[in-house]
Amino acid sequence: MLTLYYASGTCALASLIALEESGLAFETKKLSFANSEQRSPDYLKINPKGRVPALVTDRGVLTETPAILGFIADSAPTAKLAPLGDAFEMARLQSFNSYLCSTVHVNHAHRRRGSRWTDDPAAIEAMKAKVPQNMADCFTLIEETMFDAPWVMGETYSLADPYLFVMTDWLPADGVDPARFAKVSDHHARMLQRPAVQRALAFDRG
Repeated sequence: MLTLYYASGTCALASLIALEESGLAFETKKLSFANSEQRSPDYLKINPKGRVPALVTDRGVLTETPAILGFIADSAPTAKLAPLGDAFEMARLQSFNSYLCSTVHVNHAHRRRGSRWTDDPAAIEAMKAKVPQNMADCFTLIEETMFDAPWVMGETYSLADPYLFVMTDWLPADGVDPARFAKVSDHHARMLQRPAVQRALAFDRG
């Protein structure tokens, strides 16, 4: 049995959606960031990084969203969540997810997590002020050069779609109107129609 450690409003939603899509047996344990449960001694034994998601498997614990998504796809090949067996297409998918992880998510984090990078209050405020521009620039690049409609990879739904869905959901709070990006907005609306997404959102908001 897989166990996903989760917190509402975080990128862990992408992993939860993927698990819902996969057909794999799993359970979910929700942490409260408001109560700092991600920093509790018990959780730090599972994930010393003190973040989510963390996926407990029978071989150990996996962290980092791209790695967890890849594991889910490999563990549920019949769900066809990744182009397994096509090295180039798999690398293209991983390239997209890596951009979300290393650039888009980091830009988003500057709004609330500036203390990760500096203790200077003025610098933290400057990072916050830059978030709308940085996020808009990221999504302009995604919209214009990285996105093959109707899904990220084109005609086939993949692991990139839940991850993009999560990042798109963050745009309004980051000061960016998603309507600026027609393909991305259409993608978000299409994701909301998927039963797996609806189940994951019900858990996230429940």
